[in-house]
Amino acid sequence: MVSLQPVNEFETLAMPHMNDLYRTARRTLGNQTEAEDVVQETYLQAWKSFHRFEAGTNIRAWMFKIMFHVIQHHRRKAYRLVTLKEEEEFLFEQLTYEPPVPQELRDEDVLAALDRVPEHFRSVILLADVQEFSYKEIQETLGIPIGTVMSRLSRGRQLLRAYLADYAPVPKPEREAAHAV
Repeated sequence: MVSLQPVNEFETLAMPHMNDLYRTARRTLGNQTEAEDVVQETYLQAWKSFHRFEAGTNIRAWMFKIMFHVIQHHRRKAYRLVTLKEEEEFLFEQLTYEPPVPQELRDEDVLAALDRVPEHFRSVILLADVQEFSYKEIQETLGIPIGTVMSRLSRGRQLLRAYLADYAPVPKPEREAAHAV
């Protein structure tokens, strides 16, 4: 006879994170159907590996780590990942202009701008700024060095700022506004 204890424990610990996993997968992949498939596969993999989960550790981070592994596997099967060339990396490092972030943005504008950010930057932004993971948790979740986490977060935020500048007018400086009246 199979014990229901592991089933109940898995459901109690893992199921509350489904919406966060789905939202992150949806934003990362940009496709509702793929996100649903990835989350389903994540829960299947988590269930199969639940015996390896260490009680008392962060199940949320563990689930996200599994999800990003599933996303990587999913993408490898679908197509070869295009990575930035060294010259492009150098150009990103040399970015100096940071347009001001407009003060009046709609949620749709922010999501559209986020969708324009390349996936490897967007994943880090989502984990850090939306899911509020620490750098260490992001490092463990994505399997990348902490320095890469910090640089991708910085570059991703720069790109997001630049894209957000396209969605709302920047207010005039106070002097110009006073003279215009």
